[in-house]
Amino acid sequence: MTAKPIRLTFAGHAGAELAARLDLPEGPVRAYALFAHCFTCSKDVIAARRIAQALTASGIGVLRFDFTGLGGSGGDFASTNFSSNVADLLAAADFLRTHYEAPGLLIGHSLGGAAVLAVAREIPEALAVATIGAPADADHVVRNFHADLETIRREGEADVSLAGRTFTIERQFLDDISEQAVRERVAHLGKALLVLHAPRDETVGIDNATALFVAAKHPKSFVSLDTADHLLSDPQDAAYAADVIAAWASRYLGAAVKDESDPEADAVVITETGLGKFQSIARVGAHRLLVDEPEKVGGLDSGPSPYDFLAAALGACTVMTLRMYAEHKGIDLARIGTTVHHAKVHAEDCAGCSGDVRARGGKIDRFERIVHLSGDIDDDTRARLLEIADKCPVHRTLEAGAAVITRQSSDGTE
Repeated sequence: MTAKPIRLTFAGHAGAELAARLDLPEGPVRAYALFAHCFTCSKDVIAARRIAQALTASGIGVLRFDFTGLGGSGGDFASTNFSSNVADLLAAADFLRTHYEAPGLLIGHSLGGAAVLAVAREIPEALAVATIGAPADADHVVRNFHADLETIRREGEADVSLAGRTFTIERQFLDDISEQAVRERVAHLGKALLVLHAPRDETVGIDNATALFVAAKHPKSFVSLDTADHLLSDPQDAAYAADVIAAWASRYLGAAVKDESDPEADAVVITETGLGKFQSIARVGAHRLLVDEPEKVGGLDSGPSPYDFLAAALGACTVMTLRMYAEHKGIDLARIGTTVHHAKVHAEDCAGCSGDVRARGGKIDRFERIVHLSGDIDDDTRARLLEIADKCPVHRTLEAGAAVITRQSSDGTE
């Protein structure tokens, strides 16, 4: 499942604010991917959406953004070129590296594919690269300018109609893209490569896929997209490409290995992401979890709140405790579940609380735990299981209270 996407911005290569979207899985994040869209497209094209959906279902977070001057991003498109797109990708990777984790997977569609191939070696954390309908030479895109090409060279710029929209293309774009050596960079990629291409692609011919595949060193893979068009405008084609990338990437993006030498290996480390008012990321060993607050209190609602995690700890501990007891006693329980509600209530109004609790006065935290037991068990056994639920270690910690020691880090800054 996919958690609620986060809409965010970051500074591009020239300082313009770039619009982005971060899609995160419902549970722990195994790794992050960075997606580069096709020439004059946006982060919201069908292919980008489908690929993000498939990857998040596999536990991979996906950052997709609009290049400078496109979609919701600021800046002047006419002043951009292939090199500036590469610089925007580096800025996006830096943003992920700073606020979340550097991307382990790079994905590029069409000219975006050429861009991720060009930038891959500059993102050392990236282990794998996937391209969709990518040209083997970046200047392939200028073939779409047709008669406007001579005008650009003669007058320095021209308005070019691309996919039903008009864009101003300057001569510096032609000069820059003619200097790009995509195939040479592929030959020295040093990362796993997946080339996806449709044999009937009329925009970027299948010969480009052949050239990229031949230039690349192993490990490399090629997958045919059969009858798909260049933009994967059929949702089924986009879904197929997405599923293939997700399955292929899983070989290279395994769970992070716990570093036993890390002094914080056994600690829960919380760091602000810099997004929104409250959003933080919790690092628990190899796992990454977002922590946030609901929108009604000023958060982005991009993850559970601290009290949600506390309720989850109580519920999960209860299930585990009951499962251990059931196995020890040979009780046939098909499934165990819990539902936990949390509220702050006046002690005297605490329904179901003991007299000692109600005597405290003021407001207290009340956790109501509903235990779900599926199995052929009698009433006495059910009653005993509810008693065992109260022996869950987290339950005991909450009822007994705990000592919390607060100190500043040794350097006083982190």
